[in-house]
Amino acid sequence: MQTVGEILAQRQGDNWLIGAPSDRFWQLFQARSYQFSSLTGAESTPPLVLIASPNSVDFLADFFAALNQNCDVLLANPAWGKLEWKQVLQRFQLETAPPLPADSALAGKHRHEAKREPEILIPTGGSSGRLKFVVHTWQTLMVAVQGFLDHFELTQTHAYCVLPLYHVSGLMQVLRTFTSGGTLALQTFRELDRGDRWLRHPPNGFISLVPTQLQRLLERGGHTDWLAQFDAVLLGGAPAWPDLIHTARQAKIPLALTYGMTETAAQVATLHPQDFLAGQTHSGRVLPHVQIRIEQHSAQSIGAIAIQTDSLGLDILHVDTAQRQPLAQPNGWFYPDDIGRLDEQGGLHVVGRHSHKIITGGENVFPEEVETAIQSTGLVKDVAVVGKRDRHWGEAVVAIYVAKRGVTTAQIQRALKPLLAPYKQPKRWIVKANLPRNAQGKLNRKNL
Repeated sequence: MQTVGEILAQRQGDNWLIGAPSDRFWQLFQARSYQFSSLTGAESTPPLVLIASPNSVDFLADFFAALNQNCDVLLANPAWGKLEWKQVLQRFQLETAPPLPADSALAGKHRHEAKREPEILIPTGGSSGRLKFVVHTWQTLMVAVQGFLDHFELTQTHAYCVLPLYHVSGLMQVLRTFTSGGTLALQTFRELDRGDRWLRHPPNGFISLVPTQLQRLLERGGHTDWLAQFDAVLLGGAPAWPDLIHTARQAKIPLALTYGMTETAAQVATLHPQDFLAGQTHSGRVLPHVQIRIEQHSAQSIGAIAIQTDSLGLDILHVDTAQRQPLAQPNGWFYPDDIGRLDEQGGLHVVGRHSHKIITGGENVFPEEVETAIQSTGLVKDVAVVGKRDRHWGEAVVAIYVAKRGVTTAQIQRALKPLLAPYKQPKRWIVKANLPRNAQGKLNRKNL
C-alpha cells in the first residue's frame, strides 16, 4: 500500500481536476505543506489540522498537505452553526471564535494514546443529529479504495463529485480518483441542478448521488441522457423509494445501489448497474474487502447485520461527551444497528434499523418497510414513519407525509391496504409541508 507521500510524488503537477484549477491546487499544496511542517516537532502527539474551507481546491490542498506532514486531520462542515462550532473548538482546543473564516485551516491539540499513523476524523451525524466523528487512517481509507476498484474490476477510476468533501461520500471520490491516477470533476449540486455541467460527455466513471438529488434531477428534465453516460450512478445515503427506482430503470440510468457508512469508509456492498437494469433492487454483493453475516436469524433469515473489514474506522468520538469508543466489538465485528438478510446469490437486502423498530401489539414493524410501501403508491412526495406511545398497542404506527396536490389521506390508506399486513398499517396520519432531512437525504427521526 502506497503512502500519501509516494502518491503525491507520482501525481505532482498533474492536471487531475475538472471544473477547478489543478495548478492552484498544487501551489496551495506546497504553501500549506510548508506551513504545516512547522507544526510537527519532537512532540509524541501529532498536531491536529481542522479543515473547513467551503472552497473545494483549498479544502483538498489543506487535506493532502496536512497528511503529507503527518498531521492529524479533522474534517468540518463549514455550514455548522455557532453551537456546533463551540463544541468542536472547545473539544479540540482550537483558538478562534465561531463561525470560522472561509479559508480556515486551524491547528490545535488532539490527544490520543500514543504516536501512531495520523488520524483522519470524519464527521457523521447519522439520523440522530448528534455531532460525532469517525476516526480513520490513511490505511483504512486505502483498503476501501482498493475494495471499490476490485469490485468494479478497475485499475483507474474517474468521478464527477457533487457531494460535500467533508462527508465520507465526497472524500472517497477524491481518494479513489487521486490514488488510481484518475480525474475528478468538482461541482456543487446546485450548479448541476440548474444545468451548468462541467462535462457534456463525462469520461468513463462514476457520479454519487443521494435519492433526493436523483429525484430532483429526473424531475427537472434534461439530465437523464447525461446520467445514462456514466459507468455507474452510485446511489446511497438513504433508502430509495420504488417510484424513483422504476423511473431510473425506465430511463436506463445505470444505478449502483449501495450500502455503506462513514464507519466503513463508504460502501461495503454495491449492486452492479447491469444487475439493476436487469430488475434487481437490493444493495448488491459484498465488496471484496468486507465480510457480512446476519445474526439473530428469524424464520425469514432476517437479523442484525454484522460487518468485518479492514476499512473500519478505529473509534467513534462523541463531541458532546468527549467519549472515544472502539467501533469493533471484542469479537472483531462491527454492528451498525441495521437489520437485513442475504439472498442465495449473496445479495444484501437491508430492511431497516433495529433502533427504529416499532413494537405494536407485540408485533415488530420496521418504519423503512412501511415508508417504502407508502412511497410505492405514488401518492406522496415524501413520508416518514415513527412510533408513538399508545396505551392500547404499546406503540402506534404513525405516518408523517408530504402530500401531492389533491391527494387525501383516505386515498393513500386505500392504496396501501393490500400492500401491508394490518398491524403495519399506520393508525395515525399527519400531513406536513416538509420533513427534516439532512444534506444526504437522511431523516432526523428524533425531530420527527
